[in-house]
Amino acid sequence: MSRQSEWLTGRSPGNNGPVTSPTRYRTIAADGEVDIEVKRSRFRCTLARVSTEEEARELIEALRKEHWEAAHHCSAFVLGPDAQIQRSSDDGEPAGTAGAPMLEVLRGQELTDVVAVVTRWFGGVLLGTGGLIRAYSDAVRAGVEHVGVIARQLVEEYTVELDHAVAGKVEADLRARGVQVLDVEYAAAARLRLGITPEQAPDLADLISELTGGGVEPVQAGTSWVDVPA
Repeated sequence: MSRQSEWLTGRSPGNNGPVTSPTRYRTIAADGEVDIEVKRSRFRCTLARVSTEEEARELIEALRKEHWEAAHHCSAFVLGPDAQIQRSSDDGEPAGTAGAPMLEVLRGQELTDVVAVVTRWFGGVLLGTGGLIRAYSDAVRAGVEHVGVIARQLVEEYTVELDHAVAGKVEADLRARGVQVLDVEYAAAARLRLGITPEQAPDLADLISELTGGGVEPVQAGTSWVDVPA
């Protein structure tokens, strides 16, 4: 069986109602790895944030080459704000004992844009079906606990141009009001790039007017995803 044919498709969420795009989702806070040991077998869970299948598979292959002596490199990944893409691989372990349980942990934590790879060094003791399921699941749970979880929020971007003399105070006041300042660029004028949630957007113009004494208008500049506390 080829490596490609080992890839299993998890659920593809869908419904019969109107399709709405999510504005918030959960993912891991950082890349990382953690080891657990079960009956002398070592299981190393590597977690990474990814946005495409190509990125996920590149990491899996990189770990396969780096730890070529390991018995298995089982994997699972979930992609997209709506978790539309879900894949898993047992990589030679008995069917359903590795990739699927790993994927179920990611689902249970409601994580997306993440790939989990569990590399196993066999310790000489057979674990059985139940033992394998527990070991691979526990490795991913330990990995998620180690790296932590954050949320990603879809925000509307606005730019505001200010005199240098007031830019610092306005920036501080905006942050104090819960507005995300994504970037500050100092050129002929100071330009603040703001991330605004849909709830904040209707009041932004009034807030900018209040903080600047009027005469400054925010300009919409698209949307982007930003990290926020989970």
